Amino acid sequence: MKFWILIFGLAYVGLLLLASLKSYKKGRSVEDFMLAGSSIGIILGVLTYAAALFSTFTFLGMPDFFRRHGVGAWIFLAVSDGAMVFFIVWFGYKIRRKVGELGFKGVAGMISTCYGNKWAGYTIFLTAFLFLIPYVGIQIQGIAIFMVAAFPDFIPSWGWAVLIVSVMLIYSEIGGLKAIVYSDAIQGLLLLTVLWIIGINCLNDFGGLGAMFDRVEKDNVALLSTPGPEGLFTPQFFIASMIAIVMIPVTQPQLTTRLVVMKSMKSMHLMAVAVGAFAILVITPTIFIGMYGVSFLQDTLAGLPTAQQAGTFFRETFLYRQPGMIAALALVGLIAAGLSTTNAQIFALGSELRGLLPYDEKTVLRITKIGIFIFALIALIFSELIKDQIAMLARVSFAGTALMGPMILLGILSDRKISAFIIVASFAGLVVFLLSLAGVVPSTVLGIRMDLLLFLVLSVVALGGYLTGKKVLD
Repeated sequence: MKFWILIFGLAYVGLLLLASLKSYKKGRSVEDFMLAGSSIGIILGVLTYAAALFSTFTFLGMPDFFRRHGVGAWIFLAVSDGAMVFFIVWFGYKIRRKVGELGFKGVAGMISTCYGNKWAGYTIFLTAFLFLIPYVGIQIQGIAIFMVAAFPDFIPSWGWAVLIVSVMLIYSEIGGLKAIVYSDAIQGLLLLTVLWIIGINCLNDFGGLGAMFDRVEKDNVALLSTPGPEGLFTPQFFIASMIAIVMIPVTQPQLTTRLVVMKSMKSMHLMAVAVGAFAILVITPTIFIGMYGVSFLQDTLAGLPTAQQAGTFFRETFLYRQPGMIAALALVGLIAAGLSTTNAQIFALGSELRGLLPYDEKTVLRITKIGIFIFALIALIFSELIKDQIAMLARVSFAGTALMGPMILLGILSDRKISAFIIVASFAGLVVFLLSLAGVVPSTVLGIRMDLLLFLVLSVVALGGYLTGKKVLD
């Protein structure tokens, strides 16, 4: 395996070097560095959006999610992602029209302009920071788990984490967003290839698709229906999760930016449809991998703590039980996934910071680069604090940022002068959600999940703000 890791690793590094050199421009503007010249075509658009959406979470979180909670995860993801694709087509049209009027310096900066209130931007930036940092930590920790498994006596997991973040910072500083888009394209293709190879290998061990479900039915029949063996997939979970995922293009700045930088409206629409197809293709093999863990790793995982189960499951399915060449390709694919997603999200935080800075272009670019370094350092520290629950942490990240959806949509869609009350309500909703995660306030109220309840309340506040707002004269 180590021989193939060297071969695939050198090829990947070579492609990264080529991409960074191709993206580098001496004396480039902030717009070139942060928005890649707003000239991304359909193929790069599909791969960069998909890579930012499906990442280390898909490699590590989704197979384990299927293993623990069953095929209800398919409903959770397939229906939600399908709804998101239709929403992208509509929202992409709306935001690109708004960007044509106001320009784009990150979602926070644009919403501050829409409301004429800097606190709207500060609230959005704070939310992105609080929930993207843990998601970035997931990527870093995921790679570290694999690297320790492949080279157990080389360096500890924190050493791999430092190395990963260092490579990411160097790469993004050289090439900017354009380099990240190229690395996303590499990662998207690797992700799809590796998951299907390993998924088919797992399916073959069952003896086919029908045999897989027959075997799982005998091992744990609760995995084949909702709410699953741990009772996760309740109707409220599905509804709240779908809202969180549908809101991703609105509230996850790394994905909003990718809608804005497409070179034309037509390219953006075609990209959205293609992302839906990519989603189905990339999620399907994770079912086979997850079910493999249920039926073939029961004895291996039995008695292990939850934190150790996740890591052992990853190592067994992706490394130890695969041919050396496939295991090496999986390892390099995971590194690519982690690097591109980490880059995209840390870079997005830098873009959001840029929109709040009232300085000249040169100063803004310098502060933004420093901000990217600081955000990466914080994510590095957080990555050492998480060892399991990768899929659930990702969902919390989506749910937390989704709370800003009503305020963002109101700012983009409204042609009226809106009261600042929606800003205050959104900030209050953020605080309440954080307190619910910490266990300070209940996670349900009158039987309704807190994240779902908060989103509904903020949606009503946004609608009320629109109806009571004063029409702006042309």
